[in-house]
Amino acid sequence: MKPELTPEEKVSKLEKTLAKTRQELKIARATTNGLQIKAKGAFDRSITEEHAAFLVKYYYKVQDYRIAAGHMLSRAVEPNEFICTVLEASEAIEEQVRFQLGGFALTDPVGLWLNDIFGIGPVLSSGILAHVSIDRCPAPSSLWRYAGYDPTTKKEKGKKLPWNDDLKVVCWKIGQSFMKFSTNPKCFYGRLYRERKEWEVERNNSGANAEYAAMTLRQSNFEKDNITRKALQSGRLSDAHVDARARRWVVKIFLSHVWEVMWMNAHPGERVPRPYIFEHMGHVHKIEPPGVDILAYQKLAEVNRAKK
Repeated sequence: MKPELTPEEKVSKLEKTLAKTRQELKIARATTNGLQIKAKGAFDRSITEEHAAFLVKYYYKVQDYRIAAGHMLSRAVEPNEFICTVLEASEAIEEQVRFQLGGFALTDPVGLWLNDIFGIGPVLSSGILAHVSIDRCPAPSSLWRYAGYDPTTKKEKGKKLPWNDDLKVVCWKIGQSFMKFSTNPKCFYGRLYRERKEWEVERNNSGANAEYAAMTLRQSNFEKDNITRKALQSGRLSDAHVDARARRWVVKIFLSHVWEVMWMNAHPGERVPRPYIFEHMGHVHKIEPPGVDILAYQKLAEVNRAKK
């Protein structure tokens, strides 16, 4: 249990909180007659993929900070009217950014498909659209690698990351969303996550991960009473590790579907290339992407682009 902060420490924390929100307040004031008016019904059609990438990253930074600041205040001091205004300004910026990203996503056929997926909203949809293209990723496996979901790629000191770190964050959040909504029958990928986790748990309990657990134990340093270490010593992975495996698996399925829908959009009416594992490695059970009517999405995207 952490020791209670002294009055001086509470004030110091509060001052740091307010200092970091000055820029947010500046932006909030600047947008009072701009984005707030647009939020009533007008999308900014000048938003590009580069703009969307910035806005998605900014959105989560502001959201994380606002939540952290709220927790900090609840433990430190009773917020006054000004502090409440600061936090409300941050929330208003989030709402405005989310609205504009929604407009960006709804003008793209793939974005329309993404928005129809339970658990994927305008921000996550825009995060995918901003970073992913079939030109950059000519196959699902290259998209997995670009998103940081290829276990053979490693971070090397002094070298550029072999994946897109911002896309990796977006994919992690997508996995969290599917986990959160996994009990909702409307969440297609949540159901896949739940089924995969049941499989992973059964496999782990049967001792199938014993070799990997032993290797992980040799390569890592754990505290003596660490829950993860105890699980590895017993020849199993920790519950958190098993859950992470299920989330990573379902995100890879989702990314392969994103790639398929992007290919359909670029080549309407043509047969989507079969993944390598089905063409050359004998795999037969393929999970199809849900609810794809690419021609309907293309027509709707064209209508949305024409709207002012």
